[in-house]
Amino acid sequence: MEQPAGGAEPTGAVDGSGDEPQEAFDRPLPEGVRRKVVALVSDAFGGLTVAELPGQLRQYARFTPARRARFGGTAMAAALESDPLFRQRVGERYAEAEPELAAAVAAGSPPAAADPVDIAAAAYVLRPPGWVKLVVAAGEEAERAHAERADDEARRELERLREELAAAKTLTRTETERLREELAAARRETESLHRKLRSALSDVKRGEAALRKATAETEAARAEAAVQVSAAESETRRVRSRLTEAEAAVEAARRASREGRSVEDMRLRLLLDTVLDAAQGLRRELALPPAATRPADTVDAVEPGRMSPKDVAARALSATDPALLDQLLALPQAHLLVDGYNVTKTGYPTMPLDKQRLRLLGGLSMLAAQSGAEVTCVFDGAELAAPVLLAPPRGVRVLFSKPGVTADELIRRLVRAEPPGRPVVVVSTDREVADGVAAAGARPVASALLLKRLSRS
Repeated sequence: MEQPAGGAEPTGAVDGSGDEPQEAFDRPLPEGVRRKVVALVSDAFGGLTVAELPGQLRQYARFTPARRARFGGTAMAAALESDPLFRQRVGERYAEAEPELAAAVAAGSPPAAADPVDIAAAAYVLRPPGWVKLVVAAGEEAERAHAERADDEARRELERLREELAAAKTLTRTETERLREELAAARRETESLHRKLRSALSDVKRGEAALRKATAETEAARAEAAVQVSAAESETRRVRSRLTEAEAAVEAARRASREGRSVEDMRLRLLLDTVLDAAQGLRRELALPPAATRPADTVDAVEPGRMSPKDVAARALSATDPALLDQLLALPQAHLLVDGYNVTKTGYPTMPLDKQRLRLLGGLSMLAAQSGAEVTCVFDGAELAAPVLLAPPRGVRVLFSKPGVTADELIRRLVRAEPPGRPVVVVSTDREVADGVAAAGARPVASALLLKRLSRS
C-alpha cells in the first residue's frame, strides 16, 4: 500500500517482554479504525477464558459482543495497547477467524481489494514489521474514502437542494401569480362595494329628504287638525248654548200649555165619563165575561218548576264535570252549538284537519243519539282551500262559515236566531265567543268539558 506523505514513521520502544525495540503509534487511531479494533477485541472474548483476560476486562466477559463493544470499548482499547500478551491472544483469535487477511498483513502485502479499515485494524492488532505505516496508510485511505463519500453525499444533497430551490421558485411564482389574481379580484370587489356603498348613501339621503318632507306634512296636518278641532269645539259650545235656550223655551211652552188646558181638560173629562158609562152599558147589554188573558201572560219567561240553562249553574256541579253537560242537554228543546276547530285543536291538535272533523262528528253523533238534543257543529271555512266533501252524521248539523265570515260570527248569528227562552248551549274556549253568546242568553261551556263527555261515550 502506498505510504502517504507526512505518515508516522516507526519509533523505537522497549517492550516489557524483551529488549528489542518496538514500533509505536504516535497519533490517535482514526475513528473508523478504532471501532473496528474494538469490534475485533470484543469478538475475540469468546475464545478466551476469564483467566486469560486482563483484570479490568473480566467484568465484560459475560456481555454480548455488541454490548461489550458499547460499554467496554475504551477499556479494551487501553488493554490492547498496554498488555502485549493480551494483544497476542487477540491476534491469534483474529488469525484463526481471518487467516488469509491476517497472513497477508503479517507478510506486509495486504490485498488491494481489502477494506482499508480492516487492514489497519488487523495491522494494529497483529503488529507485524511496518505495522505503523500500514495503519497510517489504511487510516488515510479510509479517511480519503470517507471524504469522497462525504463529497458525493454533499454533491447529491446540493443537487437535491437545487431541485428543491427550483421547485420552490416555481411554486413561489405560481403562488405569486395566484395572489396577484386574488388581489385584482379583491380590488374589483372593493370597487363594486364602493359603488354599492355610494348608491346606498344616495338612497339614504333621498330617504332622509322624504322623511323630512313627510314630517313637515305631518306637522302641517296636525296643525290643520288642531284648527279644525278648535273650530269643532267652538261649534259644539254654540250648539249646546242654542240647545239650552231651546230647552228653556220648551219648558216655558209646557207651563203655558198646562195653564191653558184647564178648561179643555174639564171638557175632556166630561166626555170620558160619558164614554165610560156608555161602555159599561154596552158590556151589560152584550153580557161579556171578564177577560181571562192578561198582557203579562204574553211575556216569555220561565215558569216556576221549570229550569233554564242558567238555572243549571246553581246546582252543585263542577264546571269541568261532564254531568253538567248532560244536565244542560236534558232541558226541553235544548240546542248544542259546537265551535268545531276550537274543540279539535284543544283535544287532538296533531291530527290532520279532515281526521279532526271526522273524529269530532262521530262523537257528536253518539251524543245526539243519547241526549236527543239538536246538535249543530260549526267549522271555520276560511281554512279550506276547496269545498269539503262530507256526509254529516246522523243527528248532527254541519255548517262551514262563508268567505269573510268567521266561525265565531256564525255561532253568534245562530244564537241570535233562536227564540228567547230556548236552552242554547255553546261549546267554545274562546272568551270573546263565550261572552258574546252569554250576553245573548246562551250558556257557554269549555271545550275540555265536551271532550271529557265524548271520551266517556
